[in-house]
Amino acid sequence: MPAIDTDQPPSTTPRVPRRVGLYLAVVQFFFAVSWVVYAAYLPQLAAQVGLPKSAVIWVLMLDQLIFLVADFATGLMADRAGRVVGRLGQAVLAATLVSCAAFVLLPIVAPRGSPVLFLALTMVWAIGSSALRAPPLKLIGQNAAAPVRPWLVGMSVFGLGVAGALAPYLGLRLAAIDPRVAFVASSAALALATLGIVAAERLLARVAPAAGSTLQAVLQPAARISPSALPSLAVAAFAAILVAAAFQAHVFLNSSALYQRFAAAADVPFLTPVFWVGFNLFLLPATLLVKRSGGVRVMGVAALIAGAAALLAQHATQLQLLVNLQFLTGGMWACVLMGATSAALALGQGGREGRFSGALASLLALAALGRMAIVASGAAQDESWATLRAWAPGLMWLLAGALLLVSMRTKPAPADALRRS
Repeated sequence: MPAIDTDQPPSTTPRVPRRVGLYLAVVQFFFAVSWVVYAAYLPQLAAQVGLPKSAVIWVLMLDQLIFLVADFATGLMADRAGRVVGRLGQAVLAATLVSCAAFVLLPIVAPRGSPVLFLALTMVWAIGSSALRAPPLKLIGQNAAAPVRPWLVGMSVFGLGVAGALAPYLGLRLAAIDPRVAFVASSAALALATLGIVAAERLLARVAPAAGSTLQAVLQPAARISPSALPSLAVAAFAAILVAAAFQAHVFLNSSALYQRFAAAADVPFLTPVFWVGFNLFLLPATLLVKRSGGVRVMGVAALIAGAAALLAQHATQLQLLVNLQFLTGGMWACVLMGATSAALALGQGGREGRFSGALASLLALAALGRMAIVASGAAQDESWATLRAWAPGLMWLLAGALLLVSMRTKPAPADALRRS
C-alpha cells in the first residue's frame, strides 16, 4: 500500500483513511456494477412491460436527466446533513436501501406488464442512487486532511474504473443469468457494502484535521501559483462539459469502430477494456500528481495529452498502436477526472463540498445525456456525421486543456470569489 503522505510523521498518517479509501472503492464498484446489470437487462425488461425497443434509449435518457437534477440536489442536501457527524452517512444509507429495494423489484414487476409501475421504480432507483455520488465525496472533502484527500478520491474512482473494465465481460455473462438473480445479487452486495458508510464517516471525522487546508493547497501548489491565477467558475464548468462530452463520444461512439478496423466484431468486447485498464493503472500516479501539482493543472495537461492520443487513434495503422493509444487515453482520463474532482472539493471547501461535487456529477450526466440523444437521433450511425464524430473528442479535449492552462495565467479570479459563487 503506498504511503499517504511522506511529508508527515507516521503518527499523523493513521491507517483509518486508507481503510476508508478501500471501503469507498468497494462501494463504488458495486454501484457501477448495478448500472451494468440494469443496462444489460433493460431491453428485455422493457419488452416485458410492453415498451417498444426504440423506447429503451429514451428510458436511459430519462435516467440521465434524473441524475442531472438529483446529483446536484443530493450534493446540496449533503452539505446540510454534513453539519452533524453521522447524519450524512445515515442519509446515504437510507437512500441507498430504498434505491436497492426499487432495483430488486424491477425484474419482478416487469412480467406483470405495467409500464407506469416499471418507470416509477426506475425513477426511484435513479434518484436514490444519486446518494452514492456527491455525498461520499462530501465526506472526503469535509473530513479528510488535504494530503490524504487525493488518495481517498482516487480509491473511490478506482472502484468505478474496475467496474468499467469488467463491464464488457459482465455483459456477455449476464445473458445466461435470470435477471431476478442478477438484480438481487448486485443490490444485496451494494446494500451490504453501504451499511458501513456511517462508520466510515465517523472514522474520517475522528481523524479530521483541526483546521482545514487552504483552497489553493489542492487546486495548485501554493509555492508556485498565486491563488489569483485560478480559472473562473465559468471556464472551469465549460472545460468540465468539454472533457465529459469528449469522454462519452470517444469511448461509447468511436472506440468500437476504431477497433473494428483491425479486429472482428466478436473480439471488440475483449479490446474495449484497454481504455479502463489504462484508467486504473494511472489512478495512483494521478493522485500523486494532483497532490504535487494541483487539480486544475493536472486536469489541463492530461486533457491535452488525451486529445492528442484520441486524434492519433483515428490514424492508427495497426492494432497494437491503437491499443497503446487507447491505453494512454484511458490513463489521461483518470488524471482528468482526478483533477476535476479534487478541484471541485477544494472549491467547495468550508461547507460546500457537496454542492460542487454534485455540480460536477451533474455535468457528467449531462454529457451522457447528450451522447444518448445523438444515438436516439440516428446521428451516431449517419455516415455524413462520421468525420465530426471522429475528430470531435480529440478537439474537445484539446480545447478544454488549453482553456484551463491559459486561464490560470491570464484570467485571474480571486479564490474567495470562486468560493462565494
